[in-house]
Amino acid sequence: MVLGVIAGLIGIVLGLQDFFSDWVQPFGKIFMNLLKLIAIPLIFVSLVKGVSGLKDISGLSKMGIRTLVLYIFSTILAVSFGLILVNMIKPGGSFPESLQKELIEEQAQVINQKQEIAEQQQKSGPLDFIANMVPDNFFNAASNNKNMLQVIFFAILFAVSIVMLPEEKTKTVRNFFDELNDIILFSIDLIMRFAPIGVFALMASVLTNLAGDDLGKTLPVFKALGLYSVTVIIGLLLMIFMVYPIFLKIFTNHNYIKFFKAILPAQLMAFSTSSSSATLPVTMECAEKNLGIDEKVSGFVLPVGATINMDGTSLYQAVAAVFIAQVYGIDLTIVQQLTIVFTATMASIGSAGVPGAGIVMLVIVLESIGVPTSGIAFIFAVDRFLDMLRTVVNITGDSTINAIVAENIDN
Repeated sequence: MVLGVIAGLIGIVLGLQDFFSDWVQPFGKIFMNLLKLIAIPLIFVSLVKGVSGLKDISGLSKMGIRTLVLYIFSTILAVSFGLILVNMIKPGGSFPESLQKELIEEQAQVINQKQEIAEQQQKSGPLDFIANMVPDNFFNAASNNKNMLQVIFFAILFAVSIVMLPEEKTKTVRNFFDELNDIILFSIDLIMRFAPIGVFALMASVLTNLAGDDLGKTLPVFKALGLYSVTVIIGLLLMIFMVYPIFLKIFTNHNYIKFFKAILPAQLMAFSTSSSSATLPVTMECAEKNLGIDEKVSGFVLPVGATINMDGTSLYQAVAAVFIAQVYGIDLTIVQQLTIVFTATMASIGSAGVPGAGIVMLVIVLESIGVPTSGIAFIFAVDRFLDMLRTVVNITGDSTINAIVAENIDN
């Protein structure tokens, strides 16, 4: 990662953006594709193995309810932290008015694409989210990483059927998934041997791509967005170094310093890839090997968390929505800010754990409070870096809830 940053900076100084785009970035894309390739098989097999290993269905219902309650509670807490910070710091007041119209025009095409996706989600009925969890074709669902909830649904249905049938009838299937799980875990080890090259390529290409624009134009924007970025970063740091340690102290016997050392490889991978789903194999490996968490628990809690738990992204939604409102001179009422809490929490549940999903969620949040979605153009310049940071918080939250559920599974 450090070498990638150094190489990227050298590329910027020497004007080698095209070279990095043609000869370095593809290796980062290959690494990302390998991680995405293994994500669906990992989720399906680990869920089937984990849930089918339970003695009865009551164990699944208890674990499922605790997991959902903890995930929703931590998301609401993250959004609330974001709202408190952005209202205290008021970063939107420092944005230069002269750049507003120009930035909106530049990013119009990207904003329209994200807005169309958000409109499709908003047109759905109140129960469509639940209906969309049930796939009409498993293979179609498994062919798209954005349909992880559908894969999770089928995996749980399949595993519950195994639990409910007599053990002598399912012995062969259980052994098959045990062995298949070992194969997938070994495949992940093979992919991770490519990680140093992939992470190097990702970091170097991200830096050179950011510098590909007109620096004379982007420098004033970066200065203006500095306060906004600091606001988001403070919120994310509070989640990692205050909220999660408190959770661990109250609900588990884990020492938070040892806990963070154990999940550090997953955090670094999350920072490099900006994807909770792509990081999932590493997150599960850290939980099971470094923290000693039963794979029956992590095989259920972590895949669900990678899909529905977005603490870092939800905090960012709150800060970004109020920041954009401040730039436009819109004073949000208490009701509108409570709407942000509700909308950001619900949007995070249906959001895919892939890079850029946060922007789609932000469109939904902005439209729910009547703030122009064109204001997203103001934050595009720093969104990639903040996306990397908030993904670290996302997987840290998943790992924390996983540890809590594992420690209290018998209570």
